[in-house]
Amino acid sequence: ATNWAAGLSAVEHLIALGHRRIAALSGRPQLACSQERVEGYRAALGRAGIPVDERLVHFSDFTTSCGREGARVVLDAPDPPTAIFAGSDMQAFGVYQAAAARGLRIPEDLSVVGFDDIAFSELAAPPLTTVRQPLARMAATAVRLLLDAGDGIPDPPPRVELATHLVVRGSTGPLQR
Repeated sequence: ATNWAAGLSAVEHLIALGHRRIAALSGRPQLACSQERVEGYRAALGRAGIPVDERLVHFSDFTTSCGREGARVVLDAPDPPTAIFAGSDMQAFGVYQAAAARGLRIPEDLSVVGFDDIAFSELAAPPLTTVRQPLARMAATAVRLLLDAGDGIPDPPPRVELATHLVVRGSTGPLQR
């Protein structure tokens, strides 16, 4: 997936809504997709002239529990974020849990964007704004590349990026504070 462009798009959406204190949660830092999503986040902030506050950038795993913990960390910052870009929808669901535990309403008090557009994203309360990855196309492309390779994998293997797009739902809204 176009992880960098997706991170850029997600954070530009939040900036357009008036948010300036935006956190980024992502997966393990050694994963290229984790780094690319955060680099897109950094680029969006840079283009808007907003400095990156490293206290609002948190790497862990793409799980609900890690999203909950990451949200706790960034929401405990002296000047907490008004929006969080989560590197996966599962992390975003953890953000929902952390927000609820603090009495924060989504999107009135905290806007949230996820990544993946898994089936439950549109069923969340409120429905999750997220980056849609073309998962079926990604799988088909991977299979095609393997079949095309025959017995040998090319060195290096080809890099194919498939477009993502932002699906805006109810978890993001204008800055209220």
